[in-house]
Amino acid sequence: MSKEQRLAAPHNSAATQNPKAGPIATVLLTAVAFFMVVLDALVVVTALPSIHRSLGGSVDSLQWTISAYNLAFGSGIITAAALGERLGRRKMYVAGLALFTLSSAMCAIAPGLGLLIAARAAQGLGAAIIAPLSLTILTSAFPPERRGTIIGLWGGISGLGVAAGPLIGGAVTQGLSWHWVFWVNVPIGIAAVIGAWLRLPESRGVRVRLDIVGLVLVSIGASALIWALVEGSSKGWTSTLVITVALMGTFALAAFLIWESRTEAPMIPLGLFRNVSFTAAVASTFLMGAAIYAAAFLTSQYFQFAFHDSPLAAGVRFLPWTATPLVVAPLAGAISDRVGARALIVPGLILQGAGFAWIVMLAGTHSGYATYLPAFIIAGIGVSMAIPTAPAAALTAVPEAVLGKASAIVTSLRQFGAVVGIAIVTAVFNANGSLNSPADVTSGYRPGLTTAAALSVLGAITALAIRRTAARGSAGPVGPAEPAGSASAEPHQNPALPLTEGVGSSHA
Repeated sequence: MSKEQRLAAPHNSAATQNPKAGPIATVLLTAVAFFMVVLDALVVVTALPSIHRSLGGSVDSLQWTISAYNLAFGSGIITAAALGERLGRRKMYVAGLALFTLSSAMCAIAPGLGLLIAARAAQGLGAAIIAPLSLTILTSAFPPERRGTIIGLWGGISGLGVAAGPLIGGAVTQGLSWHWVFWVNVPIGIAAVIGAWLRLPESRGVRVRLDIVGLVLVSIGASALIWALVEGSSKGWTSTLVITVALMGTFALAAFLIWESRTEAPMIPLGLFRNVSFTAAVASTFLMGAAIYAAAFLTSQYFQFAFHDSPLAAGVRFLPWTATPLVVAPLAGAISDRVGARALIVPGLILQGAGFAWIVMLAGTHSGYATYLPAFIIAGIGVSMAIPTAPAAALTAVPEAVLGKASAIVTSLRQFGAVVGIAIVTAVFNANGSLNSPADVTSGYRPGLTTAAALSVLGAITALAIRRTAARGSAGPVGPAEPAGSASAEPHQNPALPLTEGVGSSHA
């Protein structure tokens, strides 16, 4: 047997049955950890002003506390899933939990903003391991006919984490301190590590080759370009340092594309993007993530610096926007089966952009929060129409054989969208305002949120290219053929396949 055949051959694909493990224990041990991962993507938003007062830093420095997490999360999720299949899902899952827990403690005790950002990046790596493997482990514990329900449960947990993130972050920051936003993860994480090691069964999937070169290139390229975009307004767009870093990032991403087009086992099969519907849906998901995170990042600071809200009050004010998907998104998902995804994504993202534009007009007018409420509700209803349908449109457009890889791509690029969106609005904010006074905050907030509205509308325009229906299996060429039994095999062959579909379809 050749080396390639050994790599592609399934290795202990059936779970080793542990008599101590049961469905209820499996649900608890995976759901709680996944909730922490989703929660921590936005829990820091309402704590940022308190972090600023404690550790200092400008807006461009503070944004890295969110971006470092999302960047590491987006970069590592595909490789982490593949490592779980090779080395053992439980083993890697426990390692991810341990890393997430340890880095949470490091965030809590960080004496400076630089160490906090580094610890947040480590948290993101832990999240990249936990998110796919938790769903893989869970789906492996249930028969195929019940996995749709389990993925639906995962989507609900994701939506709840997004809705609760700003609120819990605000409540904990106000009641205790911003440090406890991270400390609360530690006892939960320790309990999850012990429980997962003792109760969860070990299993392995198919062995596929890892694209380590691709992982390194895309991480370096994305990080360098984001840094140049954020720091350009403060250090000067024509400064030698900014230009050098920007060129380094550009060359790294170009090298990534060349490498992915030539390697036999690419992290991202570029051939998938020959399908117009898939490309449009992924681009819309990317822009949607950019708009959501950018608006959340700026609005939290606007409420607390310009409105003088407490962290808890700021978190409550987010609810008409962030909690709406819990009600509307399931309805949108059901309706899309009848009318098509495009019919919901396009008006949905336009509605979110209109809601943001309405808030821009109100900002700085001394209007009370009640006048902002309809705008937040409109934005919430709009994005709720797109959250489940944009990723679903991407997955519907590809052949069944590459469904798992396509799902991971959607999830990763949404996380990258969040990073890019925050970086863009940070540059816009810095060019027009600062955190020095409420008036300066408002001066930066209005053009920044206008940019977030434009990103949302651009996502709607991009979605116009999505076809009304796309028959799975007719997506056209997708690049080098996947080896038999690879991570892109059909769902009944590998329960890991839905691993990012559940994550990607609901996690805003």
